[in-house]
Amino acid sequence: MKGTYLGEFEEVVLLAVAIRSGDAYGATIVNEIEQQMGRSVSLGAVHSALNRLQEKGLVSSEMGGMTTERGGRRKRLYLVTAYGRRAIEEIRQLRNQMWDAIPQTAWVHVQ
Repeated sequence: MKGTYLGEFEEVVLLAVAIRSGDAYGATIVNEIEQQMGRSVSLGAVHSALNRLQEKGLVSSEMGGMTTERGGRRKRLYLVTAYGRRAIEEIRQLRNQMWDAIPQTAWVHVQ
């Protein structure tokens, strides 16, 4: 993953795709982020992040079946790729490593 920078929002979208495994499309990703983070996000911002993640090889997409609720239109479903999974694992490892490196004395000065 070295050399592939992920912004905070891209990371959040990637995690939401992983959480919604098999049912990750624009609206469900928006709902997942809003539920998990308690912040509203626009569908357009999510689609932009998904496009960037796809360009980086972290997610792939395929067209789902037609649904009556969407007037016969198909949904674009997103999946985390093997490369995306490694990226998530590396990000988690780095964050845990940094949290573990904070000395207890650092918290004494926090008001």
